[in-house]
Formats: sequence, C-alpha cells, structure tokens
Amino acid sequence: MSIADEYPLAEEDEPNNQTPSPTEVSVTPENRGPTVQTSFWNQVSQIGFIEPAVRLGTHLLAIVLIIAVILGMRHFYFNAQVAEIELPQRAVFAASFSAEDSPSSNQENTPLTPEMPALVTVDLFSGGIPRLALLRTTIPQRPRVDVEIYVVQEGDTVFGIAEKFGLKPETILWGNRETLNDDSHNLFPGQELFVLPIDGIYHQWSAGESLQKVAEFYGVDPEAIVEYPGNKLDVYTFDLDNPSLTPGTWLIVPGGKREFVNWGPPIITRSDPAIARTYGPGYCGEVYDGAVGSGAFVWPTTERFISGYDFSPATNHNGIDIAGSLGNPVFAIDTGVVVYSGWSNFGYGNLVVLDHGNGWQSLYAHLSSIYVSCGQSIFQAASMGTVGSTGNSSGPHLHFELIFNGAKVNPWDFISP
Repeated sequence: MSIADEYPLAEEDEPNNQTPSPTEVSVTPENRGPTVQTSFWNQVSQIGFIEPAVRLGTHLLAIVLIIAVILGMRHFYFNAQVAEIELPQRAVFAASFSAEDSPSSNQENTPLTPEMPALVTVDLFSGGIPRLALLRTTIPQRPRVDVEIYVVQEGDTVFGIAEKFGLKPETILWGNRETLNDDSHNLFPGQELFVLPIDGIYHQWSAGESLQKVAEFYGVDPEAIVEYPGNKLDVYTFDLDNPSLTPGTWLIVPGGKREFVNWGPPIITRSDPAIARTYGPGYCGEVYDGAVGSGAFVWPTTERFISGYDFSPATNHNGIDIAGSLGNPVFAIDTGVVVYSGWSNFGYGNLVVLDHGNGWQSLYAHLSSIYVSCGQSIFQAASMGTVGSTGNSSGPHLHFELIFNGAKVNPWDFISP
C-alpha cells in the first residue's frame, strides 16, 4: 500500500460563499448601526447648540463647587467654635467625674477642685495692634456755667476777648456795663472784666425789681433766668411773682439784649446846632447857612488803613478808626458848614462835625488840634485839624463817622482810601 493510500489528503475546504448563521456574525464598530444618543448629539450639533451647552454645563458645575466649598467651610468653622466653647466645660466635667470615682471622693468635708486646663499665653500683637487699657480716664469737657474774671492784657480788644471765649463782642460790653460803659474805647490793660459763659446780659438785681419786668426789658422769658444753672436758683421753690433775691445779686440773662448807650453827639444840623449844647463846650448855638456839598467824598487823612476798631454796631462802634501819627492832617471829605468844634465831654475828645447841607454829616474825633470854628464854610479836602489821641483813646488815630438823614452808616459803603 502506498503512502497516499494510507494517509489520504484532507478534503478541500468548502467555498467561502456560504452564509454564516446569525449566531456566528460578529458586531464591530464599523457595522454597528446608529444609537439614540448618537442621533441626539448629531441633531444638537447640526443645530449649533454644542458650544453653548458646554459653556452652560461648565458654569453650573462651577456654581455647584462654590456652594459645596461654602457649606464645607461653614460646617468646619461651626464645629471649631463648638469645640472651643465646650472644651473648658468638658474639662471641668471630666475632672469632677474623675474625682467622684476616686477613693478620696468618699472623704467627708473634702472640696472638689477640678483640674483646670493649662494657661495658654497669647501674643497680643500677633493679629495686629490691640486696643490697650488706659490708666488715666479722660473726663469730657462740660459747658461752663459760671462767670469768669479776665484781666485785660496789652493789645486786647473787645473783639479779641470775645473770640477767645467764644462769645459775641456785645456780650463783653453787656457784661461789664459799669467798667466799659458801652464804649469799646474804655478798654485798658489791667482792668478786670466779667466774662459770661453764654451770650447775654449780666444784670445786677436792685431792691423792688420785678423779675417779669427785667426779663421783658431784655427780651427773654423769666423762666430762662430762673432755670439757668449759673444763677443757682431753685426752680421748684422760686416764686416768680415774689422773688426773694438780695439786692446786689448778679443774674445771668441768657440770650438777653438791650440797646447801647450812644456816647456820640446827637444829629447836629446847620438848622439846629444848639441841640449839642449838653454834649460839650464845642457846641454851636446859632443857625447857620453856607456851602453845600456834592455828595462825592474824599479820604479824610493821609494814612489809608485801620488801626483799632472797624465799623461795628454790635460793639457800639459806629465809625472807623483810621491809623495816623500825631499831627497828621485831617481833611474835610466834602464841602460843608462847621456845626460843632471843640471838646466833647463823652469820650470823643477834640471834635469837629460838618453838616454838608444835603442830608449828610461827617464827624472827626480825638483831634490834637482844630483849625476851624462854628459856622465856617469848609470846602472839600480843606485841612481842619490834626490827628491826635484826646478823649477815650489809647493812641493817635482818627475816629471818623458818617451820618445820612439822621442815621449812622458804614463809611466803607460810601468812601474808599
């Protein structure tokens, strides 16, 4: 037997065109059909919503993470606070519980002393600059209610003293009627002045006075006087109708006001110059006629600045004090007639008054010398005398006033250097 007969050749393979059974078919990504998810994303992609959807999802995820972090931190911080608060209580409780279980706890009259946690030192400056306790207590300043005594110093003025104490200038005059006599020129170094704690009047009580009348005169309610603490009156027992005040008692009248005494001459006109006969020996007794002014004024002296007081009705100073050296010339501001020439008994010293015949009068005070006489017609810019320091004056200057239709006006409104 040949080898071919003993070992026959294997049968040839069957053709590959046979159709496999369903169970033998393998599924690959290439032959897998479209799924629902794939169809959905294909549709979204075709519409163009892929990128907005990704952004929205990213933002939502970030918000969720932030909320989670916040909740986590709150939980951690709360637990830390609870632990910090309960730690001393737990230590005391644990110490007392241990003491009860120990044999020594059965002993009578043995106090239980719980073991406290060790003292932990803290660096005060580790978290910044702390607020430390002050050894000295600062007491707040309280309003002044009592009258003070002030000694006038060299260079003081009514304005300066008032400003120093936070008062109005007129309060300094109203509080010192007997010393200053309503005239700021009566202020001299060394004088002792009453300084009120509040703007108002300092009134000295006289026998037989009525508190109601006093309050009415100063324009206030009587209760304001009684209730002011500086007067030290008992508001519960004080009788407004029958005040039991000792004559000579000084009362602070808060907010009180009164008219000043006018120490200047009366309004002197050429038709009645004798009205000033009580003002001093310089009055003119006859009726005069003469030159009439134009109403345009020139400066009355050689110096051009203020030395002393400016125009201030609040301090009863109704003119301006123009600087000057002794002997400087004094000029007529406009043409007019002399209606007063000579000495004044009320602080103005040597005084000249001109009536300009058109409703205007001008006044020149504290002169060292006078060149004109009553009834004389004086033309504008004519020299009438020299600067001096007579009367109530602390140094050479010209006190100048302007009067129009019987009223004293501010010279600065009508004349300039």
